[in-house]
Amino acid sequence: QLQASGGGLVQPGGSLRLSCATSGSGFNLDRYAVGWFRQAPGKEREGLTSISGNNEIKYYADSVRGRFTVSRDTAKNMVYLQMNNLRPDDTAVYYCATGLPGVVVAVIEWFTSWGQGTQVTVSS
Repeated sequence: QLQASGGGLVQPGGSLRLSCATSGSGFNLDRYAVGWFRQAPGKEREGLTSISGNNEIKYYADSVRGRFTVSRDTAKNMVYLQMNNLRPDDTAVYYCATGLPGVVVAVIEWFTSWGQGTQVTVSS
C-alpha cells in the first residue's frame, strides 16, 4: 500500500517535498510508473507528474512544469515530489499512485494502486 507524506502549510513562494512510500515489504517501486496527482475541494483529480518504471521518462503537466520535480531514490524505495514556488492554487490533497512501468503520462485511469493523500495548503 502506498502512502504520500510531507504535506503541510507553506507560504506562497515556499517549497515542500512530498514522499511516496510503500507500507508493505516486497513492493518495489522501481518496477512501476509512479504518478503524482492532486485534488482540490470541488475540483476533479488532476494528474501532475509521473516517472516511468523502465527508462525514467518524466512527464509534467503544464500547471507544474518548471516548479515541480519528480525523482526516485531506488535505495530507499521512495519517490519524491519536490515542489517549489508554491502558489495558493496549489492547495489540494496530493496523492501518489502506481501504474504499469511503461506508463509515461500522468493519466488517472492508467494508475491502478493509490495511496492515502497528504494535504498541502499554500497560504499567507
